[in-house]
Amino acid sequence: MIKNRFKALLSPDVTRRGFIKSSSMLGGLAAVTSSLSLPFKSTLAQAKETPPKADEKVVWSACTVNCGSRCPLRMHVVDGEIKWVETDNTGTDNYAAKDVQVRACLRGRSMRRRVYNPDRLKYPLKRVGKRGEGKFKRISWEEAYDEIANHLQRIIENYGNEAVYLNYGTGTLGGTVTRSWPPGNTLVARLMNLKGGYLNHYGDYSTAQIAEGLNYTYGGWANGNSFSDLENAKLIVQFGNNPAETRMSGGGLIHHYVESKAKSQARTIIIDPRYTDTAGGREDEWIPIRPGTDTAFISAMAYVMIKEALVDQPFLDKYCVGYDEKTLPASAPANSDYKSYILGLGDDKTPKTPEWAATITGIPADIIIKTAREIGSTKPCAIHQGWGLQRTAGGEIASRAVAMLAILTGNVGINGGGSGARESDYSIPFVRFPTLENPVKTSISMFLWTDAIVRGPEMTALKDGVRGKDKLDVPIKFIWNYAGNCLINQHADINRTHDILQDDTACEMIVVIDNHMTASAKYADIVLPDLTTSEQADFCMDGKAANMPYFIYADQAIKPQFEARGIYEICSELAKRLGVEDAFTEGRDQEGWLRHLYAETRKLDSSLPDFETVRQQGIVKRTDPNGHYVAYKAFREDPQNNPLSTPSGKIEIYSERLAEIAATWELPEGDVIHPLPVYTSTFEGWDDPKRSEYPLQLTGFHFKARVHSTYGNVDILKEAARQEMWINPIDAQARGIKNGDRVRIFNDRGETRIHAKVTPRIIPGVVALGEGAWYTPDGRKIDQSGSINVLTTQRPSPLAKGNPQHTNLVQVQRV
Repeated sequence: MIKNRFKALLSPDVTRRGFIKSSSMLGGLAAVTSSLSLPFKSTLAQAKETPPKADEKVVWSACTVNCGSRCPLRMHVVDGEIKWVETDNTGTDNYAAKDVQVRACLRGRSMRRRVYNPDRLKYPLKRVGKRGEGKFKRISWEEAYDEIANHLQRIIENYGNEAVYLNYGTGTLGGTVTRSWPPGNTLVARLMNLKGGYLNHYGDYSTAQIAEGLNYTYGGWANGNSFSDLENAKLIVQFGNNPAETRMSGGGLIHHYVESKAKSQARTIIIDPRYTDTAGGREDEWIPIRPGTDTAFISAMAYVMIKEALVDQPFLDKYCVGYDEKTLPASAPANSDYKSYILGLGDDKTPKTPEWAATITGIPADIIIKTAREIGSTKPCAIHQGWGLQRTAGGEIASRAVAMLAILTGNVGINGGGSGARESDYSIPFVRFPTLENPVKTSISMFLWTDAIVRGPEMTALKDGVRGKDKLDVPIKFIWNYAGNCLINQHADINRTHDILQDDTACEMIVVIDNHMTASAKYADIVLPDLTTSEQADFCMDGKAANMPYFIYADQAIKPQFEARGIYEICSELAKRLGVEDAFTEGRDQEGWLRHLYAETRKLDSSLPDFETVRQQGIVKRTDPNGHYVAYKAFREDPQNNPLSTPSGKIEIYSERLAEIAATWELPEGDVIHPLPVYTSTFEGWDDPKRSEYPLQLTGFHFKARVHSTYGNVDILKEAARQEMWINPIDAQARGIKNGDRVRIFNDRGETRIHAKVTPRIIPGVVALGEGAWYTPDGRKIDQSGSINVLTTQRPSPLAKGNPQHTNLVQVQRV
């Protein structure tokens, strides 16, 4: 089957249509094809670029979607049409030279198929049916602007600015003018800040729990060592980290992971319920684990390390708070330190032995003991965690627990080590578009916006995590949704969200600005067709390739298609109607702003080339002057003069702030906030009584054919990597399911149908779906495309109030 899909990608028909044109583009195929994810160095990848024909012009552009990369695309344009797409042709294929080519993966190279997609929005639309029905009529831009401005003015007058909300969207994550995330840094935010502000949100769908959890350990956002630094490691431990699919392009990090690992020859352990592409034959050991039980596994390894004196006691004494009684804060009760918890001297009186953890995790006790000894005795040891592990009901605690392995062994702040967070990297400072200050100081968790529609004034700080005031005063009445699919597709419990949004007396106006008729766009009152990256100019920032940061000048390759307009023009026209045009534009057009921002950036770094040079060369690359990014290196070398931003200035294993929150917040039964990273059962976990009805744990994963939902409507990518539900042969046989059978996956929230992938690459008792498939209901609320969020819950995690997308119980039957 894989061979057939591979042939399809290289077929003459595909070549004619411009998806793959030259052999120099084959570098990305190794990353997009799961069974071909072994280290890939082909002489084909070093072939010379195909010279443009006489009637072609080649324009630098970029892919700015939310995959962690910003990949350069070189558009070959003939008669105003993109005929085919190449990628970076600068630099070398020599990793040691630190000037590698930033090769886009097949998603980015299919950009032409997004620009000319049948789903492309062509002109402004106004809803005429119920929300979600997809029934619209064509209107003019003038009508659209007037309708939006009038509704916005009315809602602000009637309810105040707190009733206006900017929904989460990451469709143009890497842009400067076109940036869609975080919402507070978008042009829509600038517009609203000039009109009195809007209801803020905190957190995001990707990292809410880890950002909040590790904030209490390290203070602020927790960084990890760069993947390039793996060349200094002796042991690599990856908890749920799968860069071969989540960071798979040349601008992503899998290249640095593979090359650095090859240099160090470090032994590698992968802990994950699935045998991922990052394992793919490169790992030394795969330890499959039940979803949501990582904290138990780590606690048992800590037990072994403590009992066998494998912890770095001098590090714990000097840099940490709360490992044992010596460093426990004065406010903490006796025996509330981490060591006491592990040894069973704390409140629960349960020693966290390997045998205790084995029954929870499904990992045999001897494997737990062996792994603990290996991590405790091998230094430097690089410990990373992906973000899927924290996207669970107990994600805040789980993220802190993984960090404990790095802390216990003293691997923080050294080359070849790590903090236990996700990998980080060096970046180029760049002055971004000023979006001004929001006069409204109230925030909600980005995951609770549907609750804020139906019970806004009931939401409080202690119960719902409202920030900036004790409670909300008004519900959400107006939603901006720019370059995002979280109105429906990427939000949880789609059926509940559908019911909430269909009531247009609750949320009275929804404006969607996007390129395509997404599932979310069907719930808009007004739809505005946005430009793609290919149709406008922008600086594309945050390009990260471990120790080689870069940015791209994505020039306009073609004229705007149909009646589409860019976000700057849209917001400028609305600003005119709202009486703030001069303050919004400051007298500049889009290129004027790009020139201004770049001039401001060059004041910070005069070695950068001038604007016209950057426009011509397309990409600017740099090398980390320190060689590798080492998180908390300055703190490790001099903690007195380089304290952390925690209250103590140290690593807080025991958090007094969390102890206070645990004592004061109002939590649903079963939710736990704790000053220590303790193991706790969660709703819909492996031991929930609901397993008698829904016996399988369902987890999600980022799928190579899409970036969340972006590229989810590109036909050839869907063909090359089908949406399937992973299921172990044991579970499949018990249900009479064979590989390729169509199955129904269901629970009390909904049902989706998709084909089964029967594989030993996932543990028994667990099934998995790639997230981001476009929601396609059949009229009976049964999704026909494998959209995971038909099945996920809107019950938030305890501390961050984040989305527990990977904590679900389901049943599966053959259709």
